[in-house]
Amino acid sequence: MKKLILSLAIVLGTMSVQSAVPTLNNTITESIVTQDEFAEVSLDALPAAIKSTIEKSFPGTKLEKAYKNEKNEYKLEISNGDKKYTVYTDASGNIIKK
Repeated sequence: MKKLILSLAIVLGTMSVQSAVPTLNNTITESIVTQDEFAEVSLDALPAAIKSTIEKSFPGTKLEKAYKNEKNEYKLEISNGDKKYTVYTDASGNIIKK
């Protein structure tokens, strides 16, 4: 009888050890970044509100290039000396964070 109880305790003990082993879940996350297509526009074609915003918000900078997408958002490349910056605005001249 003692042997039966002892062997039952050993069997139950090994089952609990095996069930305590954590399982690893490998999760792969794939992210897709879409970029709005911007087409280059001439600096003369920019709305006056955008030019005014650039002059007021970034004094001493020069507007190098301008791009426009289908949503009427503008991507502006400005420079100040050797430093170059990219600023996004809407048609009203409001700066958009991207």
